[in-house]
Amino acid sequence: MSRAFIFPGQGAQAIGMGKALAEAFPAARAIFDEVDEALGEKLSALIWEGDADTLTLTENAQPALMATSMAALRALEAEGVSVTDASFVAGHSLGEYSALTAAGALSVADAARLLRTRGRAMQNAVPVGVGAMAALLGLDLVRAKAVAAEAASDGEVCAAANDNDPGQVVISGHKAAVARAVELAKALGAKRAVMLPVSAPFHCALMAPAAEAMAEALAEVSIAAPKVPLVANVSVEAVTDPDTIRALLVEQVTGSVRWRESVEYMIGNGVTEFWEIGAGKALSGMVRRIDRSASVAAIGTPEDVAKVTEQAAV
Repeated sequence: MSRAFIFPGQGAQAIGMGKALAEAFPAARAIFDEVDEALGEKLSALIWEGDADTLTLTENAQPALMATSMAALRALEAEGVSVTDASFVAGHSLGEYSALTAAGALSVADAARLLRTRGRAMQNAVPVGVGAMAALLGLDLVRAKAVAAEAASDGEVCAAANDNDPGQVVISGHKAAVARAVELAKALGAKRAVMLPVSAPFHCALMAPAAEAMAEALAEVSIAAPKVPLVANVSVEAVTDPDTIRALLVEQVTGSVRWRESVEYMIGNGVTEFWEIGAGKALSGMVRRIDRSASVAAIGTPEDVAKVTEQAAV
C-alpha cells in the first residue's frame, strides 16, 4: 500500500492542539521546545492555554500548526514509522513548510522562523479590510475561475486561491470584487457562497509584497533535498531539487493552492492511503471528496498514533 503524508494549513488551529502528544512523547515535547527557542517566546503556552483569537493571528497560527504537525510526526517515529515509509509528502499552503520539515529539507527552527516571517508578511501585505476571501461550494474550478474573472473589474483582483476538492474552490482578492463573485456564484447555482473570516486575501496577486519578503527570507535559509518527494502546491509536480523548492515556496505566496490536482497526482502515481499529520481533519475530508476509494487517517493525538501504527504493523 503506497502512502502519502499530508500536512494541514491555516484554519486547523485549536487551543490545546498537540498538548497530549507532548505529554505522551518526549520527542514531540522537544519539537515545541525547539520552536519556542527559535522564536524566542513561549508559543507552546499560547497553543495549549492561550487565547483562540491570538492563536488565530496568521503569524502565530502558521508556526503553531507546523509545530503540531512535527510533534505528531515525532510521535509516529517513536512508534517505528518513518517519513521514508511515504511515497510523497504534501501540505496545504503553510502545510508545505511542515511537509518539507518532515522530509528533512528544512530544520524545525528554520521552518518556525520562516513561518513567523511568512505570517507577518502576508498579514502586512494588504491593509485590514481591503481584501477578502470566500468559499464557493458546488462550483468546479472552471466555473469558479469564470466567476472570479467576471467579478474583477477596474483593476481589482479576484482569483481562485484554493482548489480544494471537486465542489469547493476558495477565491481571494479585493473585498468588493470577492463580494460580487459571491453573488455571481449564487446566481450560477452554487450550493453556498460565503465570505470567510480571514484577516487577509491569501494566494492572490495582492500578496506580492509578501512574496518579496519570503524571497529574501528563503535566500538566507539552507534547504536540503527532501528524503521523500514533495508534491508542490503551485506546480502539482513531485520535486526534490532545493533550488526548485525555494522558487516554488516564493511563487506559492501569490499562486493558487492546487490541492485537488495534487491529490489526484498522488493517486495517479499509486498512492492509496493518506495520513493527515497534525491538527484537524480538513484535508481528510477533501481527499474523500476527491476520491472515495482512498484510505485516509487524521493523526493528531496519542490515540490516533496508536491506531495507525497498529494498523500499519498488520
